[in-house]
Amino acid sequence: MAQHDLHELLRSLRVWAPEATELRPFDPDTAPPTPLPLFTSWFADAVAAGQPEPHTMSLATVDEQGRPDVRIVMLHGADPDAWAFATHRTSRKGRALAARPYAALAFYWPVLGRQVRVRGPVTAAPSAESQADLHARSTGALAAALTGRQSEELSSVEELRRASEAAWDRARLNPAEPSPTWTLYRLRPETVEFFQGDPDRRHVRLEYRSTEFGWSRTLLWP
Repeated sequence: MAQHDLHELLRSLRVWAPEATELRPFDPDTAPPTPLPLFTSWFADAVAAGQPEPHTMSLATVDEQGRPDVRIVMLHGADPDAWAFATHRTSRKGRALAARPYAALAFYWPVLGRQVRVRGPVTAAPSAESQADLHARSTGALAAALTGRQSEELSSVEELRRASEAAWDRARLNPAEPSPTWTLYRLRPETVEFFQGDPDRRHVRLEYRSTEFGWSRTLLWP
């Protein structure tokens, strides 16, 4: 196996190389009064620019001992009230959200040098809504949910293979089979920050803040 020097590898890399990234100008004065239209526009830009998997995002939670954790999940939808994602309520993140129902999301689209960060309280959708969300997805998504036991210790890759094959068979035979622990979560945004990278490091950061009077907007130093 080839040996690599981490320090040298890091020094060899560039952020936002011109051949791979288009840093577009962003005038925050033209931003809409609420965050969802801007998010939708930026998301569409990322898709059009060929950003791989733009619907994936980092989800940060804190467990009952106050220890932070983060992982990549998929955005299941967004509306003016909430950003949605799903997992088993018995998983680590599900248990963390039960103990401390507050989370943060981060999207990163390097093809445009853009980030979007969302923070706020999280609530679980009713079971019927969670199951409907699951069954609107692919057979593979259902099979993965039916495999279950997310975050539990696994004895071997072979055990996973057997459980997964059985779950795939069940998903194919009964596309409406429920996964009782599968839960759709909704994060109600208190802050939404839009970050646009700039080639001269004069990055634009626009933060929306939810108030009792609606959304306010403010600029942040980069």
